[in-house]
Formats: sequence, structure tokens, C-alpha cells
Amino acid sequence: MTYAKGLEGIVAAETKVGHVDGEKGQLIYRGYWAKDLAIHYSFEEVAHLIWHNSLPNSTELAGLEEQMKNERDLPSYILTIMDHLPNNTEMMSVLRTCISALGDSTYSWPPTIDQAIRLTSITPTIIAYWFRKQNGLEYIKPNQNLDHVANYMYMITGEIPSENSVKALSAYFILTIEHGMNASTFSSRVVSSTESDMVSAICAAIGAMKGPLHGGAPSGVIEMLEEIGSEDNIETWVRTKLESGEKIMGFGHRVYKTHDPRAEALKVVSEQIAGSDDWFKLILQIEKETLKLLNEYKPGREIYTNVEYFAAAVMKSINLSAELFTPTFTASRMVGWTAHVLEQSEDNRIYRPQSNYIGFIPEIGK
Repeated sequence: MTYAKGLEGIVAAETKVGHVDGEKGQLIYRGYWAKDLAIHYSFEEVAHLIWHNSLPNSTELAGLEEQMKNERDLPSYILTIMDHLPNNTEMMSVLRTCISALGDSTYSWPPTIDQAIRLTSITPTIIAYWFRKQNGLEYIKPNQNLDHVANYMYMITGEIPSENSVKALSAYFILTIEHGMNASTFSSRVVSSTESDMVSAICAAIGAMKGPLHGGAPSGVIEMLEEIGSEDNIETWVRTKLESGEKIMGFGHRVYKTHDPRAEALKVVSEQIAGSDDWFKLILQIEKETLKLLNEYKPGREIYTNVEYFAAAVMKSINLSAELFTPTFTASRMVGWTAHVLEQSEDNRIYRPQSNYIGFIPEIGK
């Protein structure tokens, strides 16, 4: 048997949902470039693609949008659960608890697309309710006139978001819908492979996402952007960091050895917005100057901007609190997780890897 610590490099499933190629800088959703989807399509359109293996026509899109809007409201018992949780409970723990509580008998095996839509639609409402409760603010119910992403922002802030803000966050949502067999996706498929229900599989995924090695927020990038503050400070700040041997946050990636396609897409959206937004003008200039200096100080290393850089820029542009970064990531990834759970059920085999025992073996007969 082959041993690979952390299962790194081991193929554990075949999938049509998505494909990540870090060497080539490719991210594909159901045969489409994720970058193109993020720039040209809505979150609902891409969710339909992920769940149904096709982009929707106008009738299908309208039906999905309506169904998602109808599934946003929180049941009274979920409100009761949250009202009885300690106010200092971490957001991801609250989300895991509430999703678990949704798992009644209607979520039996096999999983369905309706279940996926329900879980995806209600997740932003849970996040928004708990965020406002923790901050002593009144709960804002979903706005049925807004799409999935705009409604999420509205429930958090209480204000109708600007077109630019919705465009930026929608691109982020689309680019984090799916990313191959990562820890949380694998967790969801392992649980689903036992013929457990979709809610149980998604709770496992949330538990994995909660870990800082997987769902960690790009807070370091935001701190960097805030410290730089203006174009006049860029070169001095970056040179100081590089000459002291410090890492520049938001550049380089473990998987992508060339351009991160998610960062490229968010950059395009940032450039589209920059004409009317000084913040995006600044982050584009910081990226340009930083890449130039990285090439000067580390020639031949080919370090590229990663998705965390532009994700942080998007989050800060809409004043999204740092505590909401990982939950927001989770709200988008709910589509990918549920698609993998559905795919697992279509050709199921329980996951049962082996382990190498390296402990003491007693002598026979003693």
C-alpha cells in the first residue's frame, strides 16, 4: 500500500463539478473557466451550473431565483436556538449548530437539489442574524427584491448595497463556490459516502472550514493595505518588509505556481470598478508596485498575486467585518459542497482508507 501523509497527491474520487490545476493556473467549473463565469454571470446562474451541469435559460434562472428567495427565512425554532446560545459563541460554531438543527427527516438519503438550494439560501440569513445579535443590532429580515449576494449584504448592514459592491462581492462568491478536493469538500463526501444525510455532510464540511489552515481569513492582507494607506507609501513600505525578510501577504500560493485565476478575475472586476472607486485604484497600484519590487528583490521566483489579496480588497471595500470573512467564504462554498454530496450519491462507495500501524506489537501468545 502507498502511504501519503495527509493523502497529498492521492486521487480519491472522480468528479465533473470542478477542476484545479495549480501548475497551469486553471480553475474550471463544469467545463467553464471560473474566471469568465465570475466576470460575466450572476451567482444564481453559476449555482445552477454547479447543481445541474448547465447554465440556465431565462425560465430556469427565474425559477431558481424564486426558489432561493422562498428558502431564506429562518424557522422560529432556529431563532430560538440562536437566542439561547452564549453571545460570545463563534460564528462558525453557530452556523454548524443551526445547519445541524435543520436536519429533520426530510433530509434523508439520497440527497436532492432542493435540499442543496435550501441550505445555500438560508446560510446567509443565519450569518446575518448572529452578526447583528452579537453587535446589539436588530435582526433584518431578507429582502425579496434583492438577489442572493445583495440580500446578504443588506441583512448585514441594513442598507441597500451599491451596484459596485454587489458586483465585487458576487465575483468573490462565484470564485469561491468550488475548489476541488479540499479538506472541507473531502469531509462532506466522506460523510455522504456512508449514506448519511446532506445536513450531516455539510456540518462536517463546516467543521473543516472552521479550521484556520483551511478557512482562515485574509486579515493579514487587510492589515497590510491599511498600513500602506496611500500611493505615496507603497514603495517605502514594501522595500522595508522585503529588506527585513518579511513575507508580503497576498502574494504566492501553495497550489497555484503561476497566475491564480481567482485573483485574475477579481482584478478584472476591480479594474471595472476602479474608475469610480478610489479604494480599488489604490489596491491596483499597490499590486503593481509590489510585483515590481518582488521581481527586483527575488528575481526568477515568479511570485504572483493570490486570491486573498483581492478578496481582502473586496471585503474592505464593502466594510465587511473580519469576523465575517470565513462565514462569507462558507456561504458561497455551500453550493460546491452540496454539489459534491449529490455527485457522491450518484455513484457511491464508502471511503475506507487504510493506515500504517507504527505502535508496539506484542509477541504471539503473551
